[in-house]
Amino acid sequence: MRPEREIMEFIEELKWRGLVKDCTDYDGLVEQLKTPTVIYCGFDPTADSLHVGHLQQIILLRRYQNAGHRPIALCGGFTGMIGDPRPTTERKLLTHEEVLHNADCIRGQLAKFLTFDGDNAAIMENNNNWLGDMNLLSFLRDYGKLFNVSYMINKDTIRKRLDSGISYTEFSYTILQAIDWLFLYRRHHCQIQIGGSDQWGNLTSGLELIRKEEGEEARAFGITSPLITKSDGSKFGKSEGKNVWLDPERTNAYEFYQFWVNTPDSDIIDYLKRLSLRSPEEIMALEEAMKEHPEQRAAQKALAEELTAMVHGQEGLEKAVRITETLFRGDIMSLSGAEIKDGLADAPKSEVADGTTVIDALVLSGVCKSKGEARKLIQQGSVQVNGQKVTDIAALMNKAEAIDGEFSILKKGKKNYTIITFEA
Repeated sequence: MRPEREIMEFIEELKWRGLVKDCTDYDGLVEQLKTPTVIYCGFDPTADSLHVGHLQQIILLRRYQNAGHRPIALCGGFTGMIGDPRPTTERKLLTHEEVLHNADCIRGQLAKFLTFDGDNAAIMENNNNWLGDMNLLSFLRDYGKLFNVSYMINKDTIRKRLDSGISYTEFSYTILQAIDWLFLYRRHHCQIQIGGSDQWGNLTSGLELIRKEEGEEARAFGITSPLITKSDGSKFGKSEGKNVWLDPERTNAYEFYQFWVNTPDSDIIDYLKRLSLRSPEEIMALEEAMKEHPEQRAAQKALAEELTAMVHGQEGLEKAVRITETLFRGDIMSLSGAEIKDGLADAPKSEVADGTTVIDALVLSGVCKSKGEARKLIQQGSVQVNGQKVTDIAALMNKAEAIDGEFSILKKGKKNYTIITFEA
């Protein structure tokens, strides 16, 4: 049995980090956590990658494991074909093959955050293994009869959709998630489910099902954490309007690193508390450093380094830092062609004919509005091609000089990059 003071400190730290919103039985949960307990969180594979919006719950599983508990990462290979009801509209239905493919992809991503050996080794489960074989009659007789419709429509996720309309398919999602917890309770004696605040209705449905099936004496607890939001009210987890994914093929290490480095001062300490495994003392020290020298962005860099190493590994972190420092100094040609592509993934792109003048390339790519403006920039020494300053107004863009024979980098000023490719 673990000391009560240690348990309280763990829960109090979760509160300090902003990771506790609702709990079905707070005192009972504290008592339960005095002994190693099995805890689960579910992730529906509605895409072939998780994104940074999932990190809070993934890292919460890691926190519980670090505290001596056993985490289950549940991949919704079955429920992903339905999807948790959105606040306003129905989800696009995926095929079973698509969902199972997505589930395989995100299993690998989840595995980066948890430890799979030792006494509290993490467990990976897929609810297709038990829901996939269930027939309609079993669903209705064994589980549907245990859920009162009045009880279900009072769930926030369902009630918010009553005016706009909700299909029976999505209406049934909360029952399916409840079955998941009952199955995990029976197979692994999983007594705690965690989730974002939008999962409260699903957590309580699971708790009710466990008590109806296993008896009122069954000990099970649900605890939620507030969803991460930006201080300006915009949605967390997007960069330039695009999701920041955990799949390196979707969001490379440099883009991932830059997402955190560019976090506003108004948000960074909240993100550190919720997403960093650093101690409260370390985070408070970073907060003080930010107040004294905000220009150094020490807090942003600390979180960027920690999370990039988790998601992309040490090699990915080193690559991201190298690209960042190189682009800041402007010595872009010290990078490989692949690293340049990663660093300039969002840079504008333009195609020109081999032998096009640099002046025409500046205009064709939209960097300059006119040849006169382009000529003036060259005369001022403000234009570079592949790291070399252009001084001749008659200079050409030659495919033979392209990086890896594929593209050239046209640069205006200190940070205005354009990728130039050549017509076949």
